[in-house]
Amino acid sequence: MPRIVVIGAGITGVSTAYALLERGYDVTVLDRQRYAAMETSFANGGQLSASNAEVWNRWSTILKGIKWMVKRDAPLLMNPAPSWHKYSWLAEFVANIAGYRENTINTTKLAIMARKHMFEIAEREEIDFDHVRRGILHLYWDKADFDHARSVNELLVQGGLDRRPVTVEEIKSIEPTLCSTPYGGFYTPSDSTGDIHKYTSGLARACERRGARFCYDADVRRIERQQSFRISYATGAEVRNSERRDICADAIVICAGCSSRDLAASLGDRLNIYPVKGYSITVELDEFASQEAAPWVSLLDDRAKIVTSRLGLSRLRVAGTAEFNGPNRDIRDDRVKPLVDWTRMHFPRINTNHVVPWAGLRPMMPNMMPRVGKGRARGIFYNTGHGHLGWTLSAATAEMLAEIISDDLPADARKAA
Repeated sequence: MPRIVVIGAGITGVSTAYALLERGYDVTVLDRQRYAAMETSFANGGQLSASNAEVWNRWSTILKGIKWMVKRDAPLLMNPAPSWHKYSWLAEFVANIAGYRENTINTTKLAIMARKHMFEIAEREEIDFDHVRRGILHLYWDKADFDHARSVNELLVQGGLDRRPVTVEEIKSIEPTLCSTPYGGFYTPSDSTGDIHKYTSGLARACERRGARFCYDADVRRIERQQSFRISYATGAEVRNSERRDICADAIVICAGCSSRDLAASLGDRLNIYPVKGYSITVELDEFASQEAAPWVSLLDDRAKIVTSRLGLSRLRVAGTAEFNGPNRDIRDDRVKPLVDWTRMHFPRINTNHVVPWAGLRPMMPNMMPRVGKGRARGIFYNTGHGHLGWTLSAATAEMLAEIISDDLPADARKAA
């Protein structure tokens, strides 16, 4: 049975490990954190949202980024400090504007495919992840934004999504706790929400039951190719006390989020992934009145670029913003405050005295499409660069990559000597 090492224990890496185990491979997962799902898969917006499949490659995105550059609480914030990586990524982002329509349609199809796989896995493995299947409601505050949403909706429908416009009266009926009045909205009943950390952790335990090995606190330092691959990694809570270990594999899958770029470069491949920071707050609904005042239907405010997800009875996740500031995970008050203010504005009866902030880095490719497939060298594979849709797409891309590996390295093949 071929030995495969997956680097990364976030939602994409663990989903990939599961898909490979299903096909009979010997799987080991390496991650530099102490547990699964401790970086980008820890506290995202929670939406499983085919309705959010529109890629960002539009001139209006560039113009908004320039306009908001000096506004510290803007939905999209760019640090103008010179960086070759950032500006080369932006140049490729602009070059991919021509693929906006095709990539939006293809992302929609991929999201719908992923939904089927994820729900089947969760049921099979009995994973409880606060799954709420009440749809996603997109809110628009003026006619211009609503008209643009109508044109986007045509692409989503071409991709196979059931998404329809709704009036103000219908919005109030779908989510009666909303205290503000938008111009209009679009509703996707088949979308849902859940706790990505709980799902990924549960899936990691399912992988272990199926025979996978997880090596945590494992910082990959070097990958060498001989007859097989030799991966050297340091393990230990502190660098000075770390131990160096090696593991051999017949194939390697890179699912390391924003670190995938450097790992790919060491293997002779170019992945122009940029870390786009996003923020979230988890509002602890400690009081009955707050529980009653919080929405159960997931919302997406298109103007503020903010989403909500209800995570069980006692938690509300509010997330959003995009920040181009390199590999910076600092939690800034001026970026968290708009999330709290938005919650207070639209749901004033929620008590926000107990709020837990978080920031994570979305690994984004310039065309907003995940990198799924082979590397330049035989035995190297990638499933990474999912951007803001890693939670939504991971179950599908894991299946896609497992099929590619099955064709290239069948599960019944002999181990490399």
